[in-house]
Amino acid sequence: MQKGKNMTIREQLEQWEKVYLSPYATFSVNSKGRDRVEEQCDIRPVFQRDRDRILHSKSFRRLKDKTQVFLTPEGDHYRTRLTHTLEVSQNARTIAKALRMNEDLVEAIALGHDLGHTPFGHAGERALNEICPYGFKHNEQSVRTVEKLEKNGAGLNLTFEVRDGIRNHQTDSMPATLEGKIVRFSDKIAYIHHDMDDAIRGGILKETDVPKEIGDVIGYTTGERLDHFIHDLVTTSFETGDIKMSEPVALAMKKLRAFMFERVYQNPDAKSEEGKAEMLMKTLYEYYLKNIDKLPADFLKMIDEGEHREIVVCDYVGAMTDRFAIATYEELFIPKSWHG
Repeated sequence: MQKGKNMTIREQLEQWEKVYLSPYATFSVNSKGRDRVEEQCDIRPVFQRDRDRILHSKSFRRLKDKTQVFLTPEGDHYRTRLTHTLEVSQNARTIAKALRMNEDLVEAIALGHDLGHTPFGHAGERALNEICPYGFKHNEQSVRTVEKLEKNGAGLNLTFEVRDGIRNHQTDSMPATLEGKIVRFSDKIAYIHHDMDDAIRGGILKETDVPKEIGDVIGYTTGERLDHFIHDLVTTSFETGDIKMSEPVALAMKKLRAFMFERVYQNPDAKSEEGKAEMLMKTLYEYYLKNIDKLPADFLKMIDEGEHREIVVCDYVGAMTDRFAIATYEELFIPKSWHG
């Protein structure tokens, strides 16, 4: 690339995007921007800057101690919410690079998509959704985390495109950008792949348990299926100009997901502790609602500014790691031995 006169590195990268990326890609220079206008970085385009902000956030670091599927597993090789996030990011970057889409945007969305997830995985999310009168959805909470909760109420001030991708990464919604659609698929591919791998590691499943009608389409090992999903998504997207899987592979994914719900996600052995986790979350919620003064100062400040206390209590309890939630419960409700 020829360096333009007096062009910053950021401007050169923005120019490079227009030359190299697909015309279907989201160009950094065309971002709808941030809620609060900021001076541009002289080195990084806006989506790269968003990715860096997410990576350095406290909520991102907490993902390392949050459940993916198996509650606080003892083995070192089971996935956590953090390793899930990294696998989603890697899938998304592979697909984006192949399609010449904006890798910085897909990586920012992928790294931020689960920042609002509760301790104890979807069990924690169910508990807060049931007990809070305003409900609780982790995708909406992820957006609230980056807009309001990070940096003591200032938020990360991310671009519209990143926040949109985070909000709409689940099955029942659709992102505004193709990069967001890539992350939406990458999330499903990642959790189907690694949850089965963890289930096999934990003795819940065997490779041979996958029904033949699924295996004949997408493969009989976790590695074969991951490879097939990504190749099919890239090939079909090239052909259609949208982010799509072919009909046979999309149907096989749907069947495999249903198989996982039946054999893993609703397995009484794998999920035997979830009732306790839900009870713990509801107990902490009720405690802080009744003892609102026990919340940290920055959460009390939000209530003073007009936020509903039920939502703020969800903010605090939902942001906990598994380990901190258990320690807090023990501190509040488990009697301690007398030390005379």
